Amino acid sequence: MKSHKKIKNMIVFAMLGAILFAGKIVFEAVPNIHPVACLIMVYTVVYRRLALIPIYIFVFLFGLFYGFSTWWLPYLYIWTVLWGMTMLLPKNMPPKIAMVVYPVICGLFGLLYGTFYAPAQAILFHFNFKTTLAWIASGLPFDALHGIGNLAMGILIYPLSKALSIIDKNYSCFVNKVTLYL
Repeated sequence: MKSHKKIKNMIVFAMLGAILFAGKIVFEAVPNIHPVACLIMVYTVVYRRLALIPIYIFVFLFGLFYGFSTWWLPYLYIWTVLWGMTMLLPKNMPPKIAMVVYPVICGLFGLLYGTFYAPAQAILFHFNFKTTLAWIASGLPFDALHGIGNLAMGILIYPLSKALSIIDKNYSCFVNKVTLYL
């Protein structure tokens, strides 16, 4: 039975990573608006530490598709920041609070995206402190748009996490029933 769970997790996490990647690609026509942060929070709420698996599948796919260049290096940590922020939230938050807190965290992450990205830029391109602050400031309009988009998408985090939990539990029941017939 344990091998079924491992196989299920491999399949589910590969699909979730691919959904992250597809979500980013589908929304590329709209700058800085995409479901990635929303989905990362959903995965983290449902799978907790195991959510790192689809996150890094997404990061690898993104590098594979667009090239492993200097812009990609912050992807190695930036999505983990959002994962960590979500992990710090209580597991069993009351629904009314969760429906407010999740979108706010998601929106704040989008607003601070350039700030989280800046350390890698500073190290890679030898920016001093003033240059780094100027780089962050020049990106504020894009980060504001990113924050608004994440806030809007964040409204879906609570219902999607509930739906994913139900699907995950029912999938386990389905596998158990199928196993009985084999």
